[in-house]
Amino acid sequence: MTNSNLIGLDPSAKKRYLGFGAPSAYGSHVFRVIVPAGMTGNIIVQEDYGYLAGINGTPDFEIRAMLPRSKWKLVAETAKRDFNARLRSKKVSISTWKPQDNYLDRMLGKELCVLVWAVEHAANDDEIEVICRKWRALRPEERWWLYTVTAAEGGLAEDSGRGWRKALYLALSDGQAQPKPKKKVPENDPRSIGLFDSLSND
Repeated sequence: MTNSNLIGLDPSAKKRYLGFGAPSAYGSHVFRVIVPAGMTGNIIVQEDYGYLAGINGTPDFEIRAMLPRSKWKLVAETAKRDFNARLRSKKVSISTWKPQDNYLDRMLGKELCVLVWAVEHAANDDEIEVICRKWRALRPEERWWLYTVTAAEGGLAEDSGRGWRKALYLALSDGQAQPKPKKKVPENDPRSIGLFDSLSND
């Protein structure tokens, strides 16, 4: 499902989505964030391939990241605000993180991975705050690009020390975030097709 499906939705369309914009249709390609009940246990970010599983060796799912709960709170709030603002603009129901499986549109899942991958190396809350601010300053297409280049060499939970994974931390934890001015894109511009899919059909 492309994000063009989220343009001009009628109220009944809200029922077709779960969590943060994930299509509810069986077999959809989505991301899932597993938040254990209680106060312990790592947060797991998982990519579920749905009907794509088995095609050209594609697995059923891949665990993209595991984040200690102690680092999750600020990440969760930052991502929730960003994603809900964009869902609201498309008249799709907003969501919140619950102690269960939380589903995301696959492009939002990629954006969350970029944030989590940077935070996994953070030494303290101050660094996490800087990373969150700088992540918010990135445009969606910038986050998608960072996901693509990072996942190419180190996109699984066990790859935290490889390639771009550590580079993400160094880039997003350095200094203070200064939000970039956002340009108004005309409605008929190809770049305005949607929020949750890359123009490269990644």
